[in-house]
Parts: sequence; structure tokens; C-alpha cells
Amino acid sequence: MTTDKRGVSALLIQRQLGLSSYETAWMMLHKLRRAMVHVAREPLHGEIEVDETWVGGEQAGIRGSRQLKGRKAALVLIAVERRGRGSGRVRMKMIPDFKATTIIPFLQQNIALGSTIHTDGLKSFGGIKEAGFNHVARTQPLRSELSKGAKSSVPLADRAIGNLQQWLIGTYHGVSKPQLQVYLDEFVFRHNRRKTPAAAFQTLLGLGTGRKSTEYEQIRGAKDLEHNILGFAESTR
Repeated sequence: MTTDKRGVSALLIQRQLGLSSYETAWMMLHKLRRAMVHVAREPLHGEIEVDETWVGGEQAGIRGSRQLKGRKAALVLIAVERRGRGSGRVRMKMIPDFKATTIIPFLQQNIALGSTIHTDGLKSFGGIKEAGFNHVARTQPLRSELSKGAKSSVPLADRAIGNLQQWLIGTYHGVSKPQLQVYLDEFVFRHNRRKTPAAAFQTLLGLGTGRKSTEYEQIRGAKDLEHNILGFAESTR
């Protein structure tokens, strides 16, 4: 779970450990996912790209919060450090809407003040400078232009979004809504430790010992999660 970039599904864990119950394997993995965020982790710093995406499909011709009405997909906010031409650490969070009042607290919680934040030109990113960051906003080319080679305004964030989508589809195939945040946490945990997989294994063991045990019924309904509004995760069905 910590060393393979594809992660591991509950079905595979069930087979490898010879468990009679799929739900047991599913619960084991979810207990580990819930231990993957260190409350004292260092904020991102330096040059940061921030973008949003829908998990679960897109509605053509509509952007932003208008997508939420009657929609089953989840809205996710992504922040990625620039490290030369490559990506540094990542943060991802499921959000209820794409308003400045939602975005700014995410930035303040996850990015060091004084950092330079790169975004596209959407109005929802207004107020970033006033919140204590440097802000560089560039108009994002249309998708048709990007497919023809136009340069994205946030290429590293786009790459992280693509990797997230491929991972959710490739490893889990089908997902249900309430658990998305812990899957985002798993993706972030593994990405941020991709160069030190052995350390990632030890880190998760250490974080796990510091968490109170969560009962299966609490996990199954995501009743223990604070952000139980939208999302995607493996189903126990």
C-alpha cells in the first residue's frame, strides 16, 4: 500500500491474505487510509500551482459551482509544489463549492504565507494576494488548444489530476461517494514519499499507532469523516 504507486485494492488484499471476507480487507485498508495525514505536516512553500477538478465525470459547457446542482461528481482542489521542472509535494481536498470563501482557507491551511501561487484566470481565485500570498494568474487555454500543444498555465497540477484519475480508475474501477477524502489522502501520502518508499512504510506504522481505532460501521458509512459531502471510494457492496 505504501510502496506501489498503484496502491492495492481490497480484493487483492483479500486474495493475498486468504481472508474469507472482502469487508475485512476493505476495512483494513480504510483504517490505514485514515492514518495517512500527519497533523503536524509542514505546509507547501515556494512556487505552488493550484487547480480544481471534478472526480466522476464532467458536464460539458458548465464550470464552477453551477456544476453542483443535481450532479454526482465530486469537486477537488489540488495544490502542487514546483521543484524545477518537476513536482514536489501535493495537497488535495474535496470541497463543497468553488468559491473564494472555500478556496482561501484551504490555501492558508496548506501553503506557507509568502509563497507564490500560480492559477488559471478564474474569478474564484480572487483574494489570494490579500490573504498573504503572491498570486500569478494566467488564462488557461481551451482543452482543444491544449490537445494541440498549447502550454497549460498549471502543468504540474494538470499532471497530478491526470495521475489521480488514472489511479482511481485503474486500481479501484468503481467507487462510491462518501470516502473520497481518504483516497485523496492515500494518493498524497504515497506521492509525497515516492522517493523514500521504505520510510513511507515506517511512517504509516508510526502514524497508525497514534490513532484511536475506528469501528467498521463508522468506516462503512464514512460517519467518522468530517468532509462527508461528496466523493468517491471503493464500495463494500
